[in-house]
Amino acid sequence: MLLILGTGNLHAQPVKTSDESFIIENYYKVKWGYAEEFITLWKTNHYPLLKKAIEKGDILSVNAEKPKLHSGEDTRWDFKVILVFKNAKLAFDADLTTPFKKELYPDLDKLVKDEQHRFELLISHWDVMVDKIDLGK
Repeated sequence: MLLILGTGNLHAQPVKTSDESFIIENYYKVKWGYAEEFITLWKTNHYPLLKKAIEKGDILSVNAEKPKLHSGEDTRWDFKVILVFKNAKLAFDADLTTPFKKELYPDLDKLVKDEQHRFELLISHWDVMVDKIDLGK
């Protein structure tokens, strides 16, 4: 009997499944005292566009969270959005929500101004692409 032992990578690897969904977590760090204003602007101007993409089937879900307590300044974030896209191609489609803007916002100049203000409130923003890992039973 011949036994062959491989020296494969011992680091945890994401489990690939037939599910093609693609998850991105968006983190926002806002100027002190402006988190609620930022979240309100996001809910008013950006979330309706994402809901249209959900109706179309390009985005499977959108969830948002904020911390209950504060952390240190170097690790602080004020708002997190978890987007589950139907697939990676749609996740990186820069024009995914563009067709819905004119439908939802007849005054596009106001939308642009409001979105500019929302981003003026930011200190930093980062996106984290994540894979679910099957931990077994």
